[in-house]
Amino acid sequence: MNYNDTYFLLKSRFNQDDDLIEIPEFGAKIVNCTFTSSGRRFLPGARHYTCVEHTLEFSEEPGNGRIGGTDLRVEGLSGPDAQFTDNSEFRYSIFLPTTGKKPTQTILLLHGLNERYWFKYLPWAVRLVELTGGAVCLVPIAFHMNRAPLDWSNPKKMALVAGARRGLFPSIEGSSFANAAISARLQSTPQRFFWSGVQTYDDIVQLVMAVRRGDHPYLELGGRLNIFAYSIGSFLSEILLMADQGGIFAQSKVFMFCGGPTFDRMYPVSKYIMDSEALIALYAFFVEHLDNECKIDRRLSHHFNEGHPAGLWFKAMISSRKLKAVREARFAELKDRILAVPLRKDTVIQPGEVLSTLQGEFRNIAVPVQIMDFDYKYSHVNPFPESGVPAGEVDRAFDRVFAIAASYFGT
Repeated sequence: MNYNDTYFLLKSRFNQDDDLIEIPEFGAKIVNCTFTSSGRRFLPGARHYTCVEHTLEFSEEPGNGRIGGTDLRVEGLSGPDAQFTDNSEFRYSIFLPTTGKKPTQTILLLHGLNERYWFKYLPWAVRLVELTGGAVCLVPIAFHMNRAPLDWSNPKKMALVAGARRGLFPSIEGSSFANAAISARLQSTPQRFFWSGVQTYDDIVQLVMAVRRGDHPYLELGGRLNIFAYSIGSFLSEILLMADQGGIFAQSKVFMFCGGPTFDRMYPVSKYIMDSEALIALYAFFVEHLDNECKIDRRLSHHFNEGHPAGLWFKAMISSRKLKAVREARFAELKDRILAVPLRKDTVIQPGEVLSTLQGEFRNIAVPVQIMDFDYKYSHVNPFPESGVPAGEVDRAFDRVFAIAASYFGT
């Protein structure tokens, strides 16, 4: 079965309501589990916060949800983030082999920024199951995939938001209904980028710790725990590996596809990702003014500077100029546990930026980076088009990437 046939077959079968979905064509099945996020305690909009690890209390006034004259509350895009129940209680999917043998490893699959549907990742997951014999867990980032209100994916409603943004910001680039929700929310409160990342980081630690305790109904860590990360998922995977909370990733490998550079060396302005005004706001907050922002936000300062490894490594991965020696020393330590495959014509995550981050300015860090190119027109958002290009060419490209990943992970 070629890539296109696989994509459409899996798309027709996949849902996150059924507890079990059989896909005998691939010797695999999908199980859907329910997750309740303890990481929602980090999200902005509350009046009081507690750092349990350091027994500290913080207060924060809730944001008013306004930016440039647009009232985000009207479109349901604002409000205390912890109160979005879709984000805090959700379903996640695990692909398992049906061979009767225990999976040899668990692979966490991390997706890209501003994604609402798992469809493009379904062939990726099933191929990893086929090639490695492992379980593949689809991990949704906070406020992405099925963790966001349905209205945020409603073309008519979000077209109104995009139209309002174009009216307010005449020079805006990359504005569309598809990125209106994330763009408006991040421009309004740039801190959301960090706190949503902290929630997702905490969710992954929560999941892995449950597996290690033997509390998960389908996963057990008798084998290896590895990560297949794409785009912004690679950014998150780097922080997970660098911080290595509790040593739970001490033996893990990360395969990064179309990802790897520091945040300031990414170019995510796209009608599918975010618009230029959102990126300007993020860049100003995190790259240019983070130290000043920390002076007026005690809780943010605490997470970046006082004993939270995830915050330290997030800070090291935000700007290529800052904490460079610390970041590069850590990558040198992790050189045997990271493999990156960027695409030559990718304009969002450019190969040169991946090399500069992972191998250093002088290319003296031995993290392997294999730059690939395909014989058809592709993009960062859609490296394996399901239509519009010769199926055989997509098959060859897909097979190359996933053969490398499977070989790297081992069976």
